[in-house]
This record gives sequence, structure tokens and C-alpha cells, in this order.
Amino acid sequence: MFTLTGIALLVTMVLALIRAIKGPTVYDRILASNALGTKTVLMIAVLGFIVGEPDLYIDIALMYALIGFIGTVAVLKVSEFGDLGQAQSPRDGDKS
Repeated sequence: MFTLTGIALLVTMVLALIRAIKGPTVYDRILASNALGTKTVLMIAVLGFIVGEPDLYIDIALMYALIGFIGTVAVLKVSEFGDLGQAQSPRDGDKS
């Protein structure tokens, strides 16, 4: 059962990778890469059950999910503003 799930995840990962490469807009590519990261987390968890060490692999999958979320937010910020950390100039009348 887990082997069939792993094969199905591989197929959907390939489809997400194709969308990430061919996406018509930047946001389609970001969404596809985020979906690919989510499917990778699922694949790591399924692999843990196939190998017989689910505790270790689920911890790795959770860390990968957190890193993927932070990376997606960073890429979206760069695509929207052009920079990760913009220095804001003080406004007229504001005392810092």
C-alpha cells in the first residue's frame, strides 16, 4: 500500500515539476514549486513508513516543511518587492 502511494506521489511530483518549469507566470511557478515541496514532505513520510523508521523520517519531513514555508515566503517577497529587507526611510515628522 505504501509503495503504491509512493509511486502516485512520484507521478504528481513530476507533474508539479513540469508546471514549475513551464508555468505561464511567476506566481504559477512559485505555487508549483510550493506544491512540489509539499509532495516531497509527503514522500519523506511515506518513505519512513516503507523503511520502518517513521519517527525519524517524520521529524525530517517536518523540518523540510518549515524550511519550505520560509523559502516560499522569501521568494514571494522578492518577487513582489524586489528585495528581502528594504531599508525604509523615516517619514517627514516622524521622530526615531
